[in-house]
Amino acid sequence: MKAPHPLRPYLPADTIRLQDLFAQSIEELTQEDYDEDQRLAWISRAADATEFAKRLSDSLTLVVERDGELLGFASLKDNAEIDMLFVHPFAVGEGVATTLLDALERLAMARGAKTLTADVSDTAHDFFHGRGYQPVRRNNIPVDDVWLASTTMTKDLAGKRAEEKSGGRP
Repeated sequence: MKAPHPLRPYLPADTIRLQDLFAQSIEELTQEDYDEDQRLAWISRAADATEFAKRLSDSLTLVVERDGELLGFASLKDNAEIDMLFVHPFAVGEGVATTLLDALERLAMARGAKTLTADVSDTAHDFFHGRGYQPVRRNNIPVDDVWLASTTMTKDLAGKRAEEKSGGRP
């Protein structure tokens, strides 16, 4: 098992670099699931730096940074929803997404959340499913003139809390 990645809170100075990471992640990692028009529409959702910074600031956003390079980020909205989770293409497979999701789940549990919800891209579906998230419904979201498919998934944190208290024993 790889060592956990160092986490830190999002800072407004990260905005431009996170916009770039967001765009690169979508462009390079979702090609099998979304066509070019869909990827461009999705990327456009972070085109306005001020709005993107507000979205990141309005949530609890964590960043993984190593040697000055941003490897990924994730945000917890209203202590109930994983709003964003993106990993830089060069860091895929290094445990960045796992580190981020583990941290957000622990924080949500510590703050009393019983469940977490995420609207998950088709690309990230298997990752979330492997982490115990269950599909609730399929979505088609209009962005500009295209539709983006996703799946709303939820995870029961109460079961995870009981497992952690028992040291992983049933």
